Amino acid sequence: MLHVIATVTLAEGGFDAWSRAFAAVRPAVLAEDGCLAYEATVEEPGVLGAQAPLPPGTVVIVERWRDAAALQAHSTAPHMAEYRAAVKPFVRGVAIHVLRPL
Repeated sequence: MLHVIATVTLAEGGFDAWSRAFAAVRPAVLAEDGCLAYEATVEEPGVLGAQAPLPPGTVVIVERWRDAAALQAHSTAPHMAEYRAAVKPFVRGVAIHVLRPL
C-alpha cells in the first residue's frame, strides 16, 4: 500500500473553482482500480499545540493506493489530464510525497 500527500497551493481567489474541479474528478478517481482513498482536506487550526500552520490557500489531498502500479496508472489517466488542465489557472504549486507504511 502507498500513501500520497499532495500539498496544493492555490492562487488567491481560486479555492471555489478548484474545489468544483476536484469534486467533479473525485468519483472517477475513486472508481480506479487500486484506489483506496482520495480526499481533499484543509487545515483544522489549533487542535494540537505542536501543529505547524499551513499557509493560506493550501489544500492537502490525502490518497491511498493498493500499489505503485495503481498509482502510476492514476497519474496517466485521461480524467487526471483533464483535471490538471482545468485547475491549472487556480494552482500556484504542488508538492507530492509518496509514502509507504513501515
